[in-house]
Amino acid sequence: MEIWNFIYHQLSKNKNVVLITVVERNGSSPGVVGFKMAVSASGEMEGSIGGGIMEYKMSNLAKTIAMEGNKNPFVKKQIHNPDAGDEKSGLICSGEQTHAFIPLNSSQLNEIKKIVDVLARGDNGVLNLTNNGLFFNENMKSEEPNQYMFKNDDDWEYKEKIGLKDTIFIFGAGHISVPLSQVCRMLDFRVVVLDDRKNLSTFENNHFAHQKHIIDFKNIADIVPENQHSYVVIMSFAHKNDEVILEQMVNKNLKYLGMIGSKNKIKTIYDSLIQQGISEKNLSRVDAPIGLSINSKTPAEIAISIAAKIIQVRNS
Repeated sequence: MEIWNFIYHQLSKNKNVVLITVVERNGSSPGVVGFKMAVSASGEMEGSIGGGIMEYKMSNLAKTIAMEGNKNPFVKKQIHNPDAGDEKSGLICSGEQTHAFIPLNSSQLNEIKKIVDVLARGDNGVLNLTNNGLFFNENMKSEEPNQYMFKNDDDWEYKEKIGLKDTIFIFGAGHISVPLSQVCRMLDFRVVVLDDRKNLSTFENNHFAHQKHIIDFKNIADIVPENQHSYVVIMSFAHKNDEVILEQMVNKNLKYLGMIGSKNKIKTIYDSLIQQGISEKNLSRVDAPIGLSINSKTPAEIAISIAAKIIQVRNS
């Protein structure tokens, strides 16, 4: 999402931007299809298409195009072989990747704003990159994550389903929630922070969350949708609250469910929930104590351990 915010702010300042998107990849290549990088006429950048000398060359080309402001969209293949002539990337990993270069200016501001708004809501849409430019349809649905069709340099099209598919729901807006929100936003999660306390400084000062809500922990079952894009972290200020939250989450079909706490606290909550009829099988799926064991102590370190476990689960 950050790349679209970057593009929007640059265009709002009437600065030209070039969006580079990896539309095709073959063999061993650092850029995955869908990787994006935006470069403004001033040289500011956001995102990545794989790094290294190839990215350096492509970003310099994009900056030049943005400065000139008169280039049409085009695709450019990069082959990771020193004998590839004009298409050599400077890398030697033997694969190749193709980039779509889409010059953007303030006339596309509304189209970019649509993308920003859709992502902020956690919805999806279809991004369409062609030799005629960038288009976004928030009402179109696509089962395929991306498609690339190439006939010739004047007739090509790339479609991608975009949206913040993965959402992390953080129950508890205390000191750990702020660095956890920051890290998860960097990881392209939609971040939702929920608490039942008003006038909480760490809630008010959390500028990384996409959404923040004051709620009643006793009525949260409908807040988190059951799907493989829902991640839940439970870390309220009291173990009784954690139990109330876990009782409503533990039977849901979620991608990840974790709860903070000592082994003694977790056993106490589990024993209570088992007496209420919660199965031990479902409780065994909860990541508790939460996160990877890295001897973390500070709020930031604990946030990193949680985020690391979430990455491990997402990429498994």
